[in-house]
Amino acid sequence: MDLTGTAALVTGGASGLGLATARRLTAAGATVTIVDLPTSAGADLAAELGGSFAPADVTSPDQVAAAVATAAASGPLRVVVNCAGIAPPAKVLDREGNPSPLEGFERIIRVNLIGTYNVISQASAVMAKTEPTAHGDRGVVVNTASVAAFDGQIGQPAYSASKGGVHAMTLPIARELARYGIRVVTIAPGIMETPMLMGLPQAAQDSLGEQVPYPQRLGKPDEYARLVMSIVDNGYLNGETIRLDGAIRMAPK
Repeated sequence: MDLTGTAALVTGGASGLGLATARRLTAAGATVTIVDLPTSAGADLAAELGGSFAPADVTSPDQVAAAVATAAASGPLRVVVNCAGIAPPAKVLDREGNPSPLEGFERIIRVNLIGTYNVISQASAVMAKTEPTAHGDRGVVVNTASVAAFDGQIGQPAYSASKGGVHAMTLPIARELARYGIRVVTIAPGIMETPMLMGLPQAAQDSLGEQVPYPQRLGKPDEYARLVMSIVDNGYLNGETIRLDGAIRMAPK
């Protein structure tokens, strides 16, 4: 898909995987709308990239609809990438053996799973009305799951459930949106150099990297972004979740 003159929307685009993806999409000719929280550096980064910043909570239908409208104003919306997410750890039982507060579980599900669905629904409604390319394509949605969807560790029940949900809804949504020429693909990253992990001591980062069979290091955000671009370019990729993890399989803890 030629992205010259098209629009793209990236949630969580002010840092980490989202920012690397926004840079790649911009280099490919798309005008990128960064969607992130108002407290993020999204406005400055969007100005740097020549795109737009749409401050929004991905769980809000109205705010996401406004962000999609901002993106669509710069050209036909062809690419939507869902990178917004949170990952606070929480066990089922606390240290005293009592149930952990349900609110924490609900918040992770709401942001990671419901937020992703909200962006897909709002964006696809606009994409479905755009003129298709000469090949009948209207666009592609790329979601972010995690290897935790398959190898969840102790302390990750909510995070694993949220990312497992993103994986599980990929195929049915791809099947539904096929009639409009919209593809849906999910990436399940392993241990990546995100701002959260980069805040750990170097020894801890090295230890995590050594758990990866090969290459024995943390994944780089640009490697995620390059996979996004491969998905955009390869029109036969659809309804699939792709692990990007150096062959790691997470231990129980």
